[in-house]
Amino acid sequence: MKFSTSILTAALVLGASSSTYAFSTQQSTLTRNNIGRSSSLGPLASSTEDKVETAAASSSTAATPANGLNDTAPGSRTPLTPEFQVVRDAAVGQLKLPNPALEKPLVHFMDEYFASLCTAAAAGAKNPDGSEITAQQAGKMMMTTLSYGVKYGLGAGPSGKFIFDVRHKAIRGGEAEEESLKAMLGDDVDVDFYAAGCDFFRPSMDLENSLVLGEDNMKKALEQINNGENVVFLANHQSEADPQVVSCLFEKVSEDCGDFASRVTYVAGHKVTTDPLAVPFSMGRNLLCIHSKKHIDADPETKPAKSKQNMSAMSSMLGGLKEGGMAIWVAPSGGRDRRDVETGKIPIAPFDQKTVDMFRLMGNKSKTPTHFYPMSMVSYDLCPPPDFVEAGVGEQRNVRYTPIGICIGDEVPNVGGAEKRHLFTEKAEEECMEGYTELLKGLGMESYIP
Repeated sequence: MKFSTSILTAALVLGASSSTYAFSTQQSTLTRNNIGRSSSLGPLASSTEDKVETAAASSSTAATPANGLNDTAPGSRTPLTPEFQVVRDAAVGQLKLPNPALEKPLVHFMDEYFASLCTAAAAGAKNPDGSEITAQQAGKMMMTTLSYGVKYGLGAGPSGKFIFDVRHKAIRGGEAEEESLKAMLGDDVDVDFYAAGCDFFRPSMDLENSLVLGEDNMKKALEQINNGENVVFLANHQSEADPQVVSCLFEKVSEDCGDFASRVTYVAGHKVTTDPLAVPFSMGRNLLCIHSKKHIDADPETKPAKSKQNMSAMSSMLGGLKEGGMAIWVAPSGGRDRRDVETGKIPIAPFDQKTVDMFRLMGNKSKTPTHFYPMSMVSYDLCPPPDFVEAGVGEQRNVRYTPIGICIGDEVPNVGGAEKRHLFTEKAEEECMEGYTELLKGLGMESYIP
């Protein structure tokens, strides 16, 4: 198949066989000593000093703030410093993609990521251990992500594509008990894919200027989980990196809240378990794999199988709720928020009544106390989605260095009969919108308020 063969070639020249920081199993933060030493960088690291002078002639030496929204024209992106330009050019130059249709979206994603980390470095952002964000770090992150996408997303490795169960348990390294999973992972059995996903996106988050609201509600939800009760976060959804946004912002609150974030189960649509670039990030998350209402009718022939999978996922979720201590993140809208292309405002996508009803029903059937919290998220600029819904996979990916925000609203009591069920959904959506508006004001993004 042309796609897998072409991308595999790219991954091989980018050091797919070596272990790099982005998916490291030995540490969760960068250190100055290991940046740039992995053999996976090859000529990327060694050629930096030789080519900086040349790159300076065509690159700006000072990064400027990245534009928001979906402005993806080359002129809108942060100019790379010479160091970043050299590593980016070397990486792109090594891609062996005979089909231009494959090269364009991949190079675009690389350009976006390099520009994002270049902006972060220019702004003085640091890694969790205090080390600087570097061009070599960007190269390592990107190359490792591509290599795992090839291996598990495209199935170019010896074990083929990674297949997600309807209820997937995060692969955290050294925890695989099933022989089939050990065989699938092979030498990667000790990789912590959860930490890898956070480490990939964290440098693109302006965490110093990010905002967390509703900390008391977050801690209350954690206490309920620790008491063996269940929590469901009813959230708006803005970017592919929302799970990483949740993790990195919960970590800001406390170590316990950071651990709480790692235990959350995400209701995931088909894209995040089938798109080759998304697969490695999804492998590191607890997931309930479903087909969203927006896409289930896209192919009438597969609708019965999709419906069956959804029923199986709900059954598995009910089992988890009965056990207790389960935290679930779900976007009742069934997809990401989209900007209004005429006004530039970003409204929250409406909550679907039937989706909310289903989760309330499962909570009641579990016979275990289940609590519902609205979760407002501001992460659109981090990875702006396409302006219009696309049923297939392989969308153009954009990345920006930007502040982000999250707000945990007051618990919405799970009370009332069928005749008043709409009031619960309306209350949850209203609380989510209020938190969203408060976040946008606090982040200085008032222009996005619908």
